[in-house]
Parts: sequence; structure tokens; C-alpha cells
Amino acid sequence: MRILEENWKLLMSFFPTGWQQMAWQSGAVERLRGFRSPDVLLRVLMLHVARGYSLRETVVHAKLANWTDISDVALLKRLRNSEEWLRWLCIELLRENVAYRLEEGTSRAIRIVDGTIVREPGKTGSQWRILYSIRLPSLVCDFFEVTATIGEGSGESLNRLPVGPHELILADAGYCSVGGIEYVWQHGADVLVRVNPQSFVAYSPYGRRFSLLPRLRTLSKVGQFGEWRVVLHGQGSAFAGRLCAVRKSDCAVQQAHRRLLRKASKKQMITRPGTLEFAKYVIVFTTCSGGSTADVLRLYRMRWQIELVFKRLKSLAQLGHVPKHDDRSSRAWLYGKLLVTLLAQKLIRIGRDISPSGYPLSARGAM
Repeated sequence: MRILEENWKLLMSFFPTGWQQMAWQSGAVERLRGFRSPDVLLRVLMLHVARGYSLRETVVHAKLANWTDISDVALLKRLRNSEEWLRWLCIELLRENVAYRLEEGTSRAIRIVDGTIVREPGKTGSQWRILYSIRLPSLVCDFFEVTATIGEGSGESLNRLPVGPHELILADAGYCSVGGIEYVWQHGADVLVRVNPQSFVAYSPYGRRFSLLPRLRTLSKVGQFGEWRVVLHGQGSAFAGRLCAVRKSDCAVQQAHRRLLRKASKKQMITRPGTLEFAKYVIVFTTCSGGSTADVLRLYRMRWQIELVFKRLKSLAQLGHVPKHDDRSSRAWLYGKLLVTLLAQKLIRIGRDISPSGYPLSARGAM
């Protein structure tokens, strides 16, 4: 028990400054009623969220540990009221991550952006989208946003992402919209996004509509790549970029075709010949002027790292399904899960500064 208490005190030292006061200001704690302090409340919530215990299991463990003696219904109310507090903790830890990355002094920030869906169990359970951004090469999360999957402002769009000058944003085809690309470009950053051929409209430098498929057909050999200069017309401006493409291997083409045909069969649709032809290539668009065509295509391969992050979140952190049935508790539960992952990132980041005694060297002074 002494070791557990010591580990909890160490973990509390990683929380942002003012986290206990924020428990009162956010409304998570109006009256303690059953809890000795805000840190005991957070400890019980972390037991529920991080360990995956049900509400009933959590209150039993909390009682056995002499932390508190409350009902599972009371704990659910506490979780709902803690939504803003948990969100604030996540945001403050994100700010620390960003500050840390700026101190490293990298020449250019490269960020990968994508979204993932988490669902409440059951046929009538609601869905939530998490927009997530990580930085290369550290894979540290620097932004996230939790929204519903329907309604205004809930779709996949780069417009929801805070963008700084000179950044390079990597994104999948779901974010290939002229409006989103224009938004990034207007903020002084560059974008590298996979092209959705069905909706991508580009023009030649001479103002003619750019026909993509005839150019792609010139790439007849496996691994052959090409590049074409194009112009996109946004709402308020026109901006230039590069279309880069590479022909896939025969095995990759067969896999892509099988996925398309299986999807069409499931939805009882007919696959167009052009769709099968586009599936033979990896096509990306970038506003970045530097680097060769091969460099651009190699860099886009790094986008897969965020898919691995989602796999870890859904397997190790068990983020795949939301075990709640109302909006407030669902959002609070999601913020709790994100808090766990952000704390894990901070622990990894400062691991090199931990002395053999188990405390940060800066906190122990000269030894």
C-alpha cells in the first residue's frame, strides 16, 4: 500500500499547476460529500476510466481502499460533473507537449491529422468523432477535439485544426477538400493530403480543367511515379500545388480492387471502371515546393503512424467503445481516456530525467 500511495503522489506531480483549484471552479466539486479532497475524487475516476472497472466495481474497490464509500449512481453523477475538469486537464497537458516540442527547436513542425469514431454499445448508442493530431518524429499528441458525428461542425475537415505558420499537415483523403486546404494555406502552412479523385477538382497553370486519369495511365510500371503542377481555386483565392502519384504493386492493386468490390457488394452498388483504375495508384497533393517527387511520396507514408496510434488507443487504452448512455458521461469518459494517454506520454517524455530513487531529479535537488 505504501508503494501505491507513493506512486500516486508521483503521478500527481505530473498534473498541471492549479488542477485541484480547477476542480472547484469547473463544478466537479461543489461539496466534497464522501471525498476527502479533489485528488481522491480524481483517483476514483481514474480507477473507473483507466482500469476499465464498471461503476459498481469501482465503488467496491474504492471502499476497500478506504478512499470513499459512495454508490455507483453517485459516482456516475460525479463523472458527469467532472467533464469540464477532465477536459481542462487534457488541454493543459497538451500545452505542455506543444511547449516541449517548441523548445526542441525543430526546423519545421510536421503534423499528422486524422479522426476516429468511438461508439456507445447497442443499436441505439450514439457515436463520437475524435479529431486527433500528432507530431513527427515524437508522435506526441498536440491537439484533439471530441464532437458528435452528425450536425454542424462535426465532419472531417482541416478547418477545425489550429494551424501555425511553416507547419506541414499530413492527412488522408477524407480531408482532401479545397476549403480545408485553402484554410491551411492561408495560415502560412503547407498540406500533404491524399487525393480523392472523385471530388478533387484542379486546373492547369493555364486555367484549363486538369484531367488526372490520362496522366496516371502514363505510369505503366510498378513503382513508377510522376508529378504535375496544378492550381486549386478556393473561395477567395487561387493557389498552386503539386500532384504526385506512384503506381502500386500488383499485389497492392489486387487488394485495393477486392476492398472496392466487397464494399460495392455490401452496399449493392456498381463499381465504376474509373474507380478501379484510380485504385492502381497512390495520389497525393501538396502545397510544399521543396523536395523531390519521391521525397513527397516517402513523407506521406509516415501518415500511417497515426493509424498505429489509434490502434494503441483502442487496444491498450480501450477507447473503442464508450460504456455510457448519455452525452455528458460519454464526453467525460472520453476525456478521462485521453487524460490517461497524455499522462503516459508525459511519463515517457520525462523518463530520462528520473533518478534511480524514482523521482524527477529537479525535485530532489543535488544528490
